[in-house]
Amino acid sequence: MIDQNHRIICVDTTNGKEHDFSLFKNSKLAMQEDIEAKVDLGYQGIEKFHKNCEIPKKSSKNYKLTTEDKKENQEKASKRIFVEHINAKIKTFQILKQKYRNRRKRYNLRVNLICGLINFDRNMMILN
Repeated sequence: MIDQNHRIICVDTTNGKEHDFSLFKNSKLAMQEDIEAKVDLGYQGIEKFHKNCEIPKKSSKNYKLTTEDKKENQEKASKRIFVEHINAKIKTFQILKQKYRNRRKRYNLRVNLICGLINFDRNMMILN
């Protein structure tokens, strides 16, 4: 989760490979109703868990997206791109990208420290 200043609020991890949406469901993260969740198509069904969400429309073989739908999806993606930028920043530290070979006990601590470094960098950019 990130806030309006694109700083990381919370991070959750799991053992092994797990899809983002199943990690979200298993974490039982309590999100306030006024928080708008901007998610991608991998989070289909999130409306059951959080009512205030912004998910793009999906096209299928029988239902092609109209130009208005495509434009709306592009606007949603332009708002959501900041989340992907944060994910890319975290992956530059290689902790989420490669196999973790240290003690599992300290994995969450290290991920949170990396997120703190990214937030510090973001704060320095805002101040300058």
